[in-house]
Amino acid sequence: MRAKDIRERAGEEPVTMLTAYDAPTARLVDETGVDMILVGDSVGNTRLGYDSTLPVTVEEMASHTAAVARATEEALVIADMPFLSYGADEGDAVENCGRMLKEADADAVKLESGPHTVELTRTLTELGIPVQAHLGLTPQRENETGLFRQGTDAESARRIVDLAREHENAGAFSLVLEHVPANLARKVTEAISIPTIGIGAGPHCDGQVLVIDEVIGLSEGTAPFSKAFGDVRGEMTDAIEAYVSEVENGEYPAEKHSHYEEELDDVY
Repeated sequence: MRAKDIRERAGEEPVTMLTAYDAPTARLVDETGVDMILVGDSVGNTRLGYDSTLPVTVEEMASHTAAVARATEEALVIADMPFLSYGADEGDAVENCGRMLKEADADAVKLESGPHTVELTRTLTELGIPVQAHLGLTPQRENETGLFRQGTDAESARRIVDLAREHENAGAFSLVLEHVPANLARKVTEAISIPTIGIGAGPHCDGQVLVIDEVIGLSEGTAPFSKAFGDVRGEMTDAIEAYVSEVENGEYPAEKHSHYEEELDDVY
């Protein structure tokens, strides 16, 4: 899968995207036929023990992206650029984004977008770095906007539509819309010719993305717009409790889990 393949899916068959942060998970996601794997900066909350995405570094993103890329054969692998890895100095931003393709084998990068990322998107795409834009709720700005639904009034909604058009014109191959009203997401989808990928944006987008931990039921809870399709957390808890119990009562390891060498019987 390449960025141009995703671009051509606008208005066609729904596009699927999930996050993954490690090789085993990426392999499973890829084998199910998911179109895009996002190595999200949500790795900070889900894997690294941070309270938010803000502490995640370029080095951490590169490491997790490389692990995902090594296990992926078909899906488009997208590296989520972390807080302050872009937006200040264009040269540094290009270097950080380029590193994800050169060193971590990503196929594209995602930028939490705004007016400040339009020209950067243009520069990156001209250099051959595919860009997925991201509007609506952008968690890296949580200290400014909070983690609330965005685009809920006419002025902010128009701004999102305008920014969507600007990023399409700058070369973005797709656009994530996070936690915006469904009717706004429909307006954006109608206004641009690249695929919109919704998360908490209703059913009118060209595709959907969720955090893998919520989909498989690994997280403690789910966002109001998300859904647990499994109960991995419960399965893990049951397995770990069973292990502890069998070790404590002597059931494990049993004879079938052990190996003996006869010649060692006479040692000492």
